[in-house]
Amino acid sequence: MVDKVKGKYLFQKRGVYYFSKQIPKDVRQHYSRNRIVQSLKTKSVKDAFYQSQNLLHKLNQHWFYLRVKDENILLFPYQFTQQITQERAQNPKLSNALQTYFKLKGKGKGEIFFRATRRAVRDVIALLKDRYLNDYSTTDAAHFRDHLLDRGLVSSTVKRVFAIIRAIINLSIQEYGLSCKNAFARTYIPDLEDSIKRHPIPIDIIRDIQKECIKINDPNRWLIALISDTGMRLSEALGLKINDLKLDKEIPYLNITPNSARRLKTKSSERQIPLVGSSLWAARQILVNVKGEFAFPHYTIKSYCYTNSASAALNKWLKTKISKNFVMHSFRHSMRDRLRSINCPTEMIDQIGGWSNTNVGSKYGKGYNLIELKKKLKLISQNFQ
Repeated sequence: MVDKVKGKYLFQKRGVYYFSKQIPKDVRQHYSRNRIVQSLKTKSVKDAFYQSQNLLHKLNQHWFYLRVKDENILLFPYQFTQQITQERAQNPKLSNALQTYFKLKGKGKGEIFFRATRRAVRDVIALLKDRYLNDYSTTDAAHFRDHLLDRGLVSSTVKRVFAIIRAIINLSIQEYGLSCKNAFARTYIPDLEDSIKRHPIPIDIIRDIQKECIKINDPNRWLIALISDTGMRLSEALGLKINDLKLDKEIPYLNITPNSARRLKTKSSERQIPLVGSSLWAARQILVNVKGEFAFPHYTIKSYCYTNSASAALNKWLKTKISKNFVMHSFRHSMRDRLRSINCPTEMIDQIGGWSNTNVGSKYGKGYNLIELKKKLKLISQNFQ
């Protein structure tokens, strides 16, 4: 039984969608029949629509080629002549473009870079197949976007995935001198209200958490306490080496620098933070109890930090103590509020937290020294601990 559906160039046969399109008269001599009919092998109207739009896009491209090139080229629906095959010799598939990207951009990058990039490409190939770069259409990109959103990914995550795919394709277009456009370049991704809003943790709750950390006194609680009075990013704390904890100095401090386990987010992330309050207690516990290179060896190896695992475990514990609206990153938001409350200069706040500052003048000079930083951190520690 054949059923017509509302989608253009689509019909159903025994529940399966088919694409049907009449071949234009001016290129019909290149074909053995007057109409192209292709099973889309799906019973989903949504998938059928995207596939039909993609197939229509390819056919229109090919028919344009036939009109400007007086060649006997056959496409029914995906058969190419030797000439097209030769032209594609310099046009890589997405999987090949990935290898080119790793070769040129992967030097010095950590495991997170390679893992995230492979995952993004794997997701594209699983949905859209491993194609030549100019075979992907904007319709394909939109389909991929909807697929990610349907999986429950928030907008910010979808944007990161698209940024990876765009970078891979753009590099190959440049390297191979391709004339095709990047189908993933301008895909609209809505800013949905489903992203997690990270609320700063109120000071009285921070005090309670710090007391609980001291009471339990284990590696995960050292990690939480260390972050609570420094405002570090979780990855920065996880990647600390034992020799980054400078407790034998007149002013104890953390030395945050990139290493083999983790990179830093920005250039301004490389910094020194005085240790006060709970962070000083945590650093002392680490030096006494941890043997080895890294401060948190249960989450960190020489070439990688298991940030996601740490985040999941710590956030799970926090939710048993405080509202589900608070996560580990909330300590970082709280630190900025705590420093604001004592009228700490914005440049000093940025220096403590490793935030980028767009003010040109802030890039001059050496910044605040440890004595000045400790005064402010000691003040909020005295007030709120």
